[in-house]
Amino acid sequence: MDGEAAASGAVPSAGAAGTVAAGRVLGPAWARHAIWWHLYPLGFTGAATDGSSVETGRGLRHLVGWLDHLVGFGANGLLLGPVFHSATHGYDTLDHLRVDARLGGDEQLDELVAAGHARGVRVLLDGVFNHVSAEHPWVRDAVAGGPQSEAGRLVRWDGDRPATFEGHGALVALNHDDERVRAYVGDVMTHWLDRGVDGWRLDAAYAVPPSFWAAVLPGVRARHPEAWFLGEMIHGDYAEYVEESGLDSVTQYELWKAIWSSLVDRNLWELAWTLGRHDELVARFLPQTFVGNHDVTRIASTVPAELLTHTVALLALLPGIPSVYAGDEHGFRGVKEERVGGDDEIRPAFPASPDELSPIGLPVYRVHQELFGLRRRHPWLVDGSVGVSELSNTGARITVTSRGGGEALTLALNLGTEPVAAPAGARLAVSDPSWADAASVPANGWAVHTG
Repeated sequence: MDGEAAASGAVPSAGAAGTVAAGRVLGPAWARHAIWWHLYPLGFTGAATDGSSVETGRGLRHLVGWLDHLVGFGANGLLLGPVFHSATHGYDTLDHLRVDARLGGDEQLDELVAAGHARGVRVLLDGVFNHVSAEHPWVRDAVAGGPQSEAGRLVRWDGDRPATFEGHGALVALNHDDERVRAYVGDVMTHWLDRGVDGWRLDAAYAVPPSFWAAVLPGVRARHPEAWFLGEMIHGDYAEYVEESGLDSVTQYELWKAIWSSLVDRNLWELAWTLGRHDELVARFLPQTFVGNHDVTRIASTVPAELLTHTVALLALLPGIPSVYAGDEHGFRGVKEERVGGDDEIRPAFPASPDELSPIGLPVYRVHQELFGLRRRHPWLVDGSVGVSELSNTGARITVTSRGGGEALTLALNLGTEPVAAPAGARLAVSDPSWADAASVPANGWAVHTG
């Protein structure tokens, strides 16, 4: 039981938003301690995304050799991009009940899940349930039968043509009002939970009516009450969507944008304003936080190099359930381009083992180790309350206080060219390990202090 519910004597109940107490979405207890390592399997393993239907890369077995790497910097969860049989890039699914042959098939996913669990690592699958490939059997039957046919009612229509997802002709939107679609998605989710996965990331949740998840999830939770459900939300009312859908969490794109934008513009007022919004969300559910993922330009290619580890400090210390996009912990660079193949640079193949990574990324990896280790020692950070003081364009003190009020940590950010005074509490970490003056924060630096 969540500590807050236990302290108040409230009994969590299964409502529209999963496990709820005192108006807060709690989710399974283990998720409060989750730190995810997020990767795009087809790219990571070197699989071809040009329509090949055979194993062309290293397969999911390749990921087993990287599990100690994620544990090594403090993560305990593996958030996978799409793994199911698809036409090309994984988001154009052909069969949700079969792992893509390019990734080694069902057996290699089973091996990965077992190897992860042996190390205490949870595994999350990516459920692409808003749309399917235009070559999916349902779509072919729908086109043949027309909008009013039994098959036709499984998809959405735009006039006399199946509706596409955000203009992508190869992606056809499902009809989420159809009971057969709801039953199918519930069966798929339960099938893979039965095989050992720990939860689902729900792709493009923002495009799916929340009523769809509210209808599907209770049956899935009845079989797997410890599963965790994360929805991809880019825009919209995050808290309202969580409450109406029954999801446990959604992606916190508002915070992602504010972090990089504030650092690029050296305007911490934007970050401070967004942290006020973030604090309100944390009071209602635990958002999934990130500074990088498979859909955006790498953070190391976005912010000034001297401010890169500021993003790590913010991700590690702010409330929410964080994820690190594979490679960001080594300072990988990559730019997303709006063209065919424009994601390739941010979804690269990884070497056979972490030992083959360039040592140039080790300093960034060590910062991840230090700061996520600090988070592990202060688990109350997950739902702490955030306040900002000493605010200017280039400086801010961000204090996270435990909900019980007994503990606090302050992250002092300095985007200026001169040192600034540090918070009064004991220093726990600093951006420059050689910085000996505990009474100040270095130029273009940060420091973490107690209180």
